Amino acid sequence: MQQNGGGDASQRIATISAHLNPPTHKLQMEGKTNLEVANCRAKGGSSGFKVAILGASGGIGQPLSMLMKMNPLVSLLHLYDVANTPGVTSDISHMDTGAVVRGFLGPQQLENALTGMDLVIIPAGVPRKPGMTRDDLFNINAGIVKTLCEGIAKCCPKAIVNIISNPVNSTVPIAAEVFKKAGTYDPKKLLGVTMLDVVRANTFVAEVLGLDPREVDVPVVGGHAGVTILPLLSQIKPPRSFTPDEAAYLTSRIQNGGTEVVEAKAGAGSATLSMAYAAVKFADACLRGLRGDADVIKCAFVPSVVTELPFFASKVRLGRNGIEEIYTLGPMNEFERAGLEMAKKELAGSIQKGISFATK
Repeated sequence: MQQNGGGDASQRIATISAHLNPPTHKLQMEGKTNLEVANCRAKGGSSGFKVAILGASGGIGQPLSMLMKMNPLVSLLHLYDVANTPGVTSDISHMDTGAVVRGFLGPQQLENALTGMDLVIIPAGVPRKPGMTRDDLFNINAGIVKTLCEGIAKCCPKAIVNIISNPVNSTVPIAAEVFKKAGTYDPKKLLGVTMLDVVRANTFVAEVLGLDPREVDVPVVGGHAGVTILPLLSQIKPPRSFTPDEAAYLTSRIQNGGTEVVEAKAGAGSATLSMAYAAVKFADACLRGLRGDADVIKCAFVPSVVTELPFFASKVRLGRNGIEEIYTLGPMNEFERAGLEMAKKELAGSIQKGISFATK
């Protein structure tokens, strides 16, 4: 009896080990493994959605992965990066939440990471350093996003794609061109994450007004860099009015929030923790939309006809098909209208830069 018990225990240990650390050659054999995928909890331990994070080992990727592991709407979480994924995966997999975590390392495992995903979040790329603009990141991050989106087009073309990699004003157009070339482009499912601008706006405005930031909602439109970030303070909820000096101060601080963090970290990184928090808020909204929840409305940088530009950040309603509705900008005051014109001028160049890169 003891021998049988030992055998059962050994089998359980072997099963658990195979689940957490599947050998690379077995991952690539597609159903011909000793541990059949259908019998493995990694298929999805609970009802929910399958989410992949591309760039999971980075400064944004690690806290983002941890927070997504905590999301009850996630049943399967795939973590992909070109380095350090096994360690991040092992660490996060110990959390006692419902989502099953699997790690994927290097370009040879990108397709495995993406197959069957409902939502793909891309924080991959290099961070900003002191003195750098988001456009300084372009040459590196543009190529990374292009490669990852080619994988998405091949392996999960119907997935919703959340792009965090900067410069978002250029990387979202790059993704669109990649999907167009592959014949998989669905403008309803491509979203640039500008949620951090909204999070900052809510926080900074709440500080000035003496309110709880969770009770404040400031629409932020335009783009995701410098003057393209346009908080519509006149549309704040709950309604409040600001003096011209207050509006100018708050707008400037919201536009330069990323630089504020980069300088404070003094070369040690950019806004990673707050970005991860904001990205998870937005990802959760996408998943609630997929679930069929009503009135899921967030700001995002999306393919748009709100202005003459092909991409623009504004409020969107999320649903089972991704973007269900894109809202107009609504009434703006003179200060905001002037800011809109500056934003569009800057944004047009960034969008074209992304399109030119993807189509060259």
